[in-house]
Amino acid sequence: MASNSSGGIWSGVASLDRKRLGSSVSPLRSVLPEAFPTEASDFRVLIPRLGSSLLPGGDQRCRWRRKRALASHGASWLNLLTTIEMDDSPGDPQEAGVATLNRREFLKASGAASLSRLWPRGPFASPAIRRVRPSDPSWPSKEAWKRLNEAVGGNLIQVDFPINLCTSSFQSADCKTVFANLKNPYYIGDNPGITQTLGWVDAWAAKPSVYGVAARNADDIAAAVDFARENNLRLVVKGGGHSYQGTSNAPDSLLIWTRHMHDVTIQHDFVARGCKSPQAPQRAVTVGSGTIWLQAYDAVTTKAGGYVQGGGCTTVGVAGLIQSGGFGSFSKHYGMAAAGLLEAEVVTADGKVRIANACTNSDLFWALKGGGGGTFGAISKLTLRVRDLPELAGGANFIVKASSDDAYRRLIRHFVGFYREALFNDHWGEQAHFSPDNKLGISMVHLGLDTEQSRGVWQPFLNWLAQSSTAYTIESQPEIGSMPARHWWDLDWRKEHHHDVFKADSRSSASPINVWWNGDAGQVGWVVWGFESLWMPASLLQDDSQEKLANALFSASRFSEVELHFNKGLAGSPSEAIEAARDTAMNPSVCGAFALAIVADGQGPAYPGIPNHEPDVAKGRKAAATVRRCMNELRAVASNGGAYLSESNFFESDFEHSYWGTNHARLAQIKKKYDPDGLFFVHNGVGSEQWTPDGFTRL
Repeated sequence: MASNSSGGIWSGVASLDRKRLGSSVSPLRSVLPEAFPTEASDFRVLIPRLGSSLLPGGDQRCRWRRKRALASHGASWLNLLTTIEMDDSPGDPQEAGVATLNRREFLKASGAASLSRLWPRGPFASPAIRRVRPSDPSWPSKEAWKRLNEAVGGNLIQVDFPINLCTSSFQSADCKTVFANLKNPYYIGDNPGITQTLGWVDAWAAKPSVYGVAARNADDIAAAVDFARENNLRLVVKGGGHSYQGTSNAPDSLLIWTRHMHDVTIQHDFVARGCKSPQAPQRAVTVGSGTIWLQAYDAVTTKAGGYVQGGGCTTVGVAGLIQSGGFGSFSKHYGMAAAGLLEAEVVTADGKVRIANACTNSDLFWALKGGGGGTFGAISKLTLRVRDLPELAGGANFIVKASSDDAYRRLIRHFVGFYREALFNDHWGEQAHFSPDNKLGISMVHLGLDTEQSRGVWQPFLNWLAQSSTAYTIESQPEIGSMPARHWWDLDWRKEHHHDVFKADSRSSASPINVWWNGDAGQVGWVVWGFESLWMPASLLQDDSQEKLANALFSASRFSEVELHFNKGLAGSPSEAIEAARDTAMNPSVCGAFALAIVADGQGPAYPGIPNHEPDVAKGRKAAATVRRCMNELRAVASNGGAYLSESNFFESDFEHSYWGTNHARLAQIKKKYDPDGLFFVHNGVGSEQWTPDGFTRL
C-alpha cells in the first residue's frame, strides 16, 4: 500500500519511490508466415487509393489466433486486403536468422514509408499525426517485422500478458499462480507485459504492447526507435516498470524492454567525453539502463564500500529514477539521484545514439536529470557519481498512540518542534506517519551516527512522552541504533544479525540478491485508488508557523494517513546537495522543502474482468475523494509546493508547474529540439498536452 511501515531494523522503511532472454518471453521467429493466395472474390475490404507517399502496398488483413487484428504491407503498392492466419507460437529459432544488416541498411530495406517526410518538422509537428494500430492498413507487414527481428539479433518478442491465463477460469491453478506471483516484484520485472503497478481506478490498467525489442545494447534500441518512427508506431520504454501512472506500458505499441541491460562497472578514473578543458578523473559507476537499484547497491556498496545515490525501493529501475529526479533514504545528505548523473548514452527520436554530459549535448543532459522518463529519448547506459560512505548508518522505529484528539494535537505539535531542533539536518531521513487513529509512526534512518549518538538524539522526545504516560503509549518498543553502513543492502549480513527486513524471490531460478524491503510489499502489483504528493516548505518549521503546520497535519489525519518523507525535501541538506539539485530539471521547490507529504491508498493485485480479482471501483473512488480532502488540508498551508512527478496524482492539475515549476519552459524547448514529432510520449510528460491521452493522435 502507500504506507511503508517498518518491518524490522530501520531500513524496512524503503521509499515509495519506487545475456539471453528467460523463459518468460518468446522470440518472434517464424510466427509471421507467408500469406496464402487469395482470389479476387475473397477480398472483403476496399482501401481508398491514397498514393505511394502515404500507404505502403501489399496491404492484407491479418488476424492473430488471439483475435488480434493486424494489417501488413509488402513491397508493392496495392489497395486491397486479404486474410491470413498467424500462429503466435514460436517456430524454429534459426528460421528468423541473425541480423546481417546494420541499422541504416535495415531501414533502407524495410519497405516502410518514411513518415518523416509526410509532416513538416516544426517546433512541434503538424497536428495531422495519428499513430497506427494493428487494425490499421498501414501497420507494418510481416516482412518488415521479420527484418526488425533480424536487425536486433532475434530479440523481437511477442509480448505476453500472464493475466490472460485467468480469462478462461479464475479458479484455475494457473490463475492462482499468476496472482501469487503478482506479489513478487522480480516476477513482474521479468515479464515485459506487466508492470509493478497494475493500474489506477478510473485512469488506466496494465495492457501489453504487441511486440517488444528485448534490447541488449544501444544499437538494438536505435533499431526499435527507427522502426517506430518510420512506421508511425506508438513507442513505449520499460526498464523497472515502476511507474504509478502507467508510463511504461501501452496497448497496440512497440516496446523497448531494457531488463537485460544490467551490467554494472565501477570506474576509478572516469572523465566525461567531449570536454575541451581538462576534467579531474573521479570514481563512478556505469550501469545499463535495465539495472535496478539493488544491483547497483550490491556492486557499489556491499562489494566496493562506496555509495551511489539511488532510490529506496530495491526493484526500481536506475534509468527511470534518474529521469524523474529520484530520492533514497540518504538523500538528505547526498542529494537527489539525478544530481549524481555524470553522463548518459541515449537514443533520441532520430535514431541517433548520443552522449549527453555537461560538455556534450548539455541541454539534453540537463533534461534527463528530472525531466521525466520516456520523454527525451531511450537511455541505454548511465554513469553515476560514486561517493564516500560513512562507517555507520542506522535508524529509529516506533509508534506512539495518543489517548484523545487533544492529546494527539499536542503530540503532533511537540514532534514538529522536536524535528526542527533535533532532526532537521543531513543525518536524518525517511518518514513520520500521522494516522486517523491518533498514532504517530516513526520510521526514520540516519547516517554517520553511532548507537549512543542516535539514541541521545531521541531521548528528549522519549522523556517528554514518559512525563505524560497517561496520554501517550509507546505501542512498539523503540528500535534506535546503528550498523555498518556497508551492510545496508547485504542480505547475508542481515540474516546473520537477525534483521528481518527483506522479502525474497522464492522462484528456483532467482538470484540470491533478489530481495525487497518488507515495507514495500504493499505496493507490489497494487492498484492505486488515490495518490497525491506535495512539497512542504521549510518556512513552516519557523517558530511562528509550527502551530499552523501541526494543525494542518492533525486536520489532514482526520481523513487519511499522512506521510512526511523528510529525505525527499532538500532543505537541511548540505549546500553542495542543494546547488546540485538546482542544476537539474526538477521543480525548484524541492530545494526549499523540508519534506514531501504523501497521501495514498489502494489495494493488492487486481485486474478488471477477472472475477474475485477485480479492483473495487466504488471503494476506490471513495478513497480517492478522501485522499483529495486530506491533501487539501495541507495545501491550505503549502499551496504552491508542487508535486513529485514519480509519486503524484494521475489527474494532477497543472502538472507542468507541479512537476517542474519554472523549468518547464526550458524542458519544452529541449523536447521540441530532440523530439519534434513527439515519438516519445508518456502521460503528463513534457509535450504530452499536444496529444490525446492514449498518445496516438496529436491534437
